[in-house]
Amino acid sequence: MLMYLSQIPVSAIFLYSIAAAAVLIYLPFLVVVYARVIVGYDLSAPRAMFDKLPPYAQRATWAHQNSFEAFMLFAAAALTAYVTGVNSPIAVGAALAFVLARLLYSIFYILNKPILRSTMFGVGSFGITTLFVLSMLKVTQGY
Repeated sequence: MLMYLSQIPVSAIFLYSIAAAAVLIYLPFLVVVYARVIVGYDLSAPRAMFDKLPPYAQRATWAHQNSFEAFMLFAAAALTAYVTGVNSPIAVGAALAFVLARLLYSIFYILNKPILRSTMFGVGSFGITTLFVLSMLKVTQGY
């Protein structure tokens, strides 16, 4: 896997990681869809179904909503790194860490593992921050 990643340009990794993060927004929603089918989907009031969902599906809904919020920041950070021409293994690690952390974040949220979920939130946030910092360094110092 690392051999394969080393052959992909850093700029492409940023773009692929944005695409992967976009897909990850909807993974928790698949759990919500499953629960809605089990409960009985109400086409006339789909939002009102929330209170009828089992706790794991409610957590999946929250993970889905949080994924939108995190995605916006990550997309901005990855695109900033892409535009500024950041080209470092640290940036690649930050982008990939975000994607992996967001996958695990949703899993831990649905499974009700708050410490692990919070840890993954922190890892993802650190990845975003790293990309922004590397971009600022690139434009100010030619890093």
